[in-house]
Amino acid sequence: MPGIHITDIEAAINFWRERRPSADGFTLALPVQALASLYARMVFQRQDLADEQAFSAAAWAAWQTWYASTPDTPCIAICSTSQGDAVCKGCGRTESEVQYWPEMGPAEKRSTWRRITAEGTAWRFNRYAERARETQRSNAGNS
Repeated sequence: MPGIHITDIEAAINFWRERRPSADGFTLALPVQALASLYARMVFQRQDLADEQAFSAAAWAAWQTWYASTPDTPCIAICSTSQGDAVCKGCGRTESEVQYWPEMGPAEKRSTWRRITAEGTAWRFNRYAERARETQRSNAGNS
């Protein structure tokens, strides 16, 4: 069963801390408080995943706002699953993940993102990223 990974909750906390910093150095903004409460419970219970029902309404709203700020799809428009590969060389998703991506919920999508990022073998993480850096360097040199 997919769940929201603790690292995504950390990312959401940091997202909100940057947007609503503490005025006095120790009081947390409401979205940070809501997410931090869930985070603390997960740490105490030694859980890596939180079911969506474990979120309070405020924590879920805060997490959803962070989630909306992340890229929806890892696709880089080089889809080798359409050429018969079981795993896309461009983004690292399986054929099934590519096919059902629009129907997947946030927890499933974030789980896929974590896996392909940890593997780091897709072109999105090497060849494509290298080309993007080279383009940025050459564009900077032409300025």
